[in-house]
Amino acid sequence: MKSLLIIGGTGFFGKSILDVFKQGGLEIYGINKIKIMARRVEGFTSMYPELINENVQLLASDVSNCNFLPYADIVIHAASSADARDYINDAKGQRNNIESATSNYCFLAKDYHRNSKIVYCSSGAVYGQQPCEIESMSEDFPFQGLSDLVERKRDYALGKRSSEKAIQDLGVEGLTVSIARCFAFYGKYLPKDQHYAYGNFLRAAEQGNTIEVHSKHRVIRSYMYADDLVHALIKVALDANPGCPIYNVGSDIATDIRDLAAQIGHQYDVPVSIAKIENDEIDRYVPNIKRLKELNSRTGSI
Repeated sequence: MKSLLIIGGTGFFGKSILDVFKQGGLEIYGINKIKIMARRVEGFTSMYPELINENVQLLASDVSNCNFLPYADIVIHAASSADARDYINDAKGQRNNIESATSNYCFLAKDYHRNSKIVYCSSGAVYGQQPCEIESMSEDFPFQGLSDLVERKRDYALGKRSSEKAIQDLGVEGLTVSIARCFAFYGKYLPKDQHYAYGNFLRAAEQGNTIEVHSKHRVIRSYMYADDLVHALIKVALDANPGCPIYNVGSDIATDIRDLAAQIGHQYDVPVSIAKIENDEIDRYVPNIKRLKELNSRTGSI
C-alpha cells in the first residue's frame, strides 16, 4: 500500500484528489493514506467534512520555509496560488512564493523524498501566449516571449518556468521526478468567485442571474473534468524518473467560451449576455495531449 502527500493540498487540486480518494478511486494505485500539507489547514475539516476520514492527515506547514517533509511514496507538489487577484495585488511577491516553495522543497527532497515518485504541478502558462494560428501546444512547443502578457501572467509564467528547471535538476541528482503542465479544469470544487470563466458562469446561473461574456474577441479554452485530472496526476507521478518526463494535462477539445456560456445558460434556464466580437484576435489556450493519451494507453485509460 502507498501513501500520497499533496503539498498545497487545500485548493482545487487537493480537494478533487480527496474526493476521488473518498470514492475509492485511488485504490487501483494502492493508495490508502493521504497527507495534506498546506500553510493554512485550520477550518478545513469543518468546511469540508465529507473529504476527511481516518486515512487523511492534515499538516500545517509552509513548504517555502519548513525544515522537514513527511515521507510519502507519491508526492504531488501543487503549492502555488491560482487566484488571479493575488497576482494583481502582488505579482512579484507571488512569483517569489512560487519559486521559494519549489526551491526549499527541492533542497529538502534530497533527504526526505529520494525514494518518492514526485510530480510538480506546473502550468500551460509556461509556453507564453499561444499563437492564434496554433490549434494546440505540445510539450516540445518552444517557450514564447512573455512581453505580450500582462504583468500578473508574466510573473506567474516566469515562476513556473524556473520551478520546472529546479525540478529537472532534482532528476539530474537521481530523484524520480515528473512535470504536469496543467491547463483548465472543471468539477465540484472549482472556485466560483475567482477569474475562472467556467466557475463564474456557474455562479451566475446557480443564482439565477444573467451569464455575461464581456470579451470582444474570441476566447478558446478546453476543460478537463476534475476526476480525470486526479487520475492524470497520479499516472504522471508514477511515470516519474530521473529524466523528468513532462506531460500536458488538460482536455484537447477546444470550446469557445461564448458557446460554453450559452450551454450553461440553457442548462439552468437563465439569460446570457454576450458582447459583440469587434476584432480578429483569438485568445487560445489548448494543449496537445497526445503524450498523456499514450501514457494512458500503457497504463489503462483514465
